[in-house]
Amino acid sequence: MIKAEGYHVPVLLAESVDGLGIKPDGVYVDVTFGGGGHSREILRRLDGKGHLYGFDQDEDAEQNIVDDARFTFVRSNFRYLKNWMRYYGVEAIDGLLADLGVSSHHFDDEARGFSFRFDAPLDMRMNQRARMTAVDVLNTYGEEQLADIFYFYGELKNARRLAAAIVKVRAQKALATTSDLLQAIGLSADDIQAAMDKGQPSTANAQWKKDAARLFQALRIEVNHEMDALKEMLNAARDLIRPGGRLSVITYHSLEDRLVKNMMKAGNVEGKVAQDFFGRSESPFRQVGGKLVVPDEAEQQRNPRSRSAKLRVAERMATNE
Repeated sequence: MIKAEGYHVPVLLAESVDGLGIKPDGVYVDVTFGGGGHSREILRRLDGKGHLYGFDQDEDAEQNIVDDARFTFVRSNFRYLKNWMRYYGVEAIDGLLADLGVSSHHFDDEARGFSFRFDAPLDMRMNQRARMTAVDVLNTYGEEQLADIFYFYGELKNARRLAAAIVKVRAQKALATTSDLLQAIGLSADDIQAAMDKGQPSTANAQWKKDAARLFQALRIEVNHEMDALKEMLNAARDLIRPGGRLSVITYHSLEDRLVKNMMKAGNVEGKVAQDFFGRSESPFRQVGGKLVVPDEAEQQRNPRSRSAKLRVAERMATNE
């Protein structure tokens, strides 16, 4: 059994839960349950009348389920948030917390293929019941489609060159492992082994690590349909959170953060701000705190995953405000 404390180190734990402004008898949702760190802190602040729903699509997260009558675990992608709340008879919630991106567990599990630190099958599925893996994407998508994924999801300026290199290599042999992919984008076998042994290859190309990380990010996003799922979840959160309720979201890259920022500013993921007759914003949210919250230096040293984290919090306003 995977222990919760070793599964995932929660990021901005106090800050993100504080952002929810917990009402002891409220109804809350943690859409990224993982190791249960954020959920346990929410439960600690609820009384006997409060309730928490925890979502996670990864079966490994079930090993961390909280044994508490006030907690309900939902093994599902958070894009189905509204459907599940309807199933449980919940018409409105008092707050939602999301810690987006990849958990520590996913990065550290050698078999899952999320990290180039290990020579592993190119899987990258957060939901292991899903069919499509990174192997499928790399070996069946057209060159232009791959380039678009690398450019839009990895923000790689050399997306077309990388896609061309991959297509050329796979014409001789299908890509199956993380080392196959690294070699396809130009790393030698010796450099790949050095990277996995020490975290840094001997190659003079200092850009390789950043490009590889963005390439893996792009593939992961495509395999798990992360952007579409996030859009659907944010729209559902907007509709479910009652006036006075809070939305507390931790992001790790600009693509996620842009969607969250748009929702909190405009009430939609496109960022289109509607105005009333007097030119006042009609967004259903108002941002709380006035500025982005980032981990302090101590947390960044303690938990390297937190270095790119950003927390945004917004409150749902009453319709007549």
